[in-house]
Amino acid sequence: MEDQDAFERDFCQLKPYYMDTCGIIPPSSEEYPIMGANLLRLLVQNRIAEFHTELELLPAKALDNAYIKHGVELEQSFMEGAYNRVLSARQTAPHETYIYFMDLLVKTVRDEIAGCSEKGYDYLSINDAKQMFKFSSDKELEQYIAEEHPEWDVKDGRVLFQKVKESQPCKEIPAAPVINQTLGYARELERIV
Repeated sequence: MEDQDAFERDFCQLKPYYMDTCGIIPPSSEEYPIMGANLLRLLVQNRIAEFHTELELLPAKALDNAYIKHGVELEQSFMEGAYNRVLSARQTAPHETYIYFMDLLVKTVRDEIAGCSEKGYDYLSINDAKQMFKFSSDKELEQYIAEEHPEWDVKDGRVLFQKVKESQPCKEIPAAPVINQTLGYARELERIV
């Protein structure tokens, strides 16, 4: 399960049997756990559009299944920014194989929090950062910073964020020439029709 690329390949090979034989042969007892694990994989990889595509392909009754519902509720919490619910959902995972994906989802959530924190704050106290990132000790927070955000500094009981370099101003679009060119195209089309 820890090789996500292999899981994706295997799921792509298995999916036609679940979708195309629906109603022809009895469903597998592992069908919904595997489909739910695939939804979690897409969520962990932050592939939200594909997550929703997979949901749309499922029959309506599948949305009531505990394995599918778990992934849907996680996605809703993730999109709402209710990261506490996402981080605490590990304890309510409906299948033991989901724990791997839940651990990866914790990292994804922390990365989202980190991105927002960098943009929203110049610094955070270590206690606030620890609480925000859901770490139980200063050491865990410092290890996360060292591995994931070495550009941050920890000084005087605070986590100092490096300001993102100011983005280059957009080049101006030459409006008058573009308008003239578009009108010229319109005239040519009018002549053709």
